[in-house]
Amino acid sequence: MLDGPAFDSSALRRQVRDFYEQTERWQLELQSQWSAWAWPFGWLISALFARRLDQLSLPLRAKDVADGMTSQLTSVVDRNGRLIGSSWRRRLRATGATTYSGWYQAVALPGTRQPSVRVVFPLPNGRLVVFLRPEVSTVGGLTLISPAGGWGDDGAYLVVERGSGSPVWARRIPVRESFHVYVDAQDVLRTDHVLGLWSVPALRLQYRLSAIDG
Repeated sequence: MLDGPAFDSSALRRQVRDFYEQTERWQLELQSQWSAWAWPFGWLISALFARRLDQLSLPLRAKDVADGMTSQLTSVVDRNGRLIGSSWRRRLRATGATTYSGWYQAVALPGTRQPSVRVVFPLPNGRLVVFLRPEVSTVGGLTLISPAGGWGDDGAYLVVERGSGSPVWARRIPVRESFHVYVDAQDVLRTDHVLGLWSVPALRLQYRLSAIDG
């Protein structure tokens, strides 16, 4: 669904394609690494939103990720069986808390024929919307990037709705994300996820992905 003028999914390694086509068949183990300046902000986000929204319970300590992460995917199709999008919920096994719960969909931004991944995370009185640009890495991996840019480009947007009939407020925000899904030298599927503000890294999540038998 992401194929377009700038992306050819046939160039991806088999394991990479299988993960995104059969996400629920993969088990997630991870390690987290915070930048020293960002850890207090991660704690604040978790404290404000984790219990209220059952969302954004970020892994702050090594023990939070010791048992890995669960992955629950629910896809929605139209009457012809074509995929519209999927909700993807990931929880920390150690605590049961939800780290990320969002809606994932392939869309083409206005003025382009190349689909991007649109991710929507619900927030109080609004939502965070992230558009990720797909690329094929030199080793047949998948890279998804939320880069710097202008209004209407790939990137992160905060949308606020105060109620029925009220104006909707939207602004591009300096949240930068990158995902690199690749097969390492030992034939193990891995993902590096880097989250930052402007060009400064804040959190790095490193996943080891294992296919579930059966």
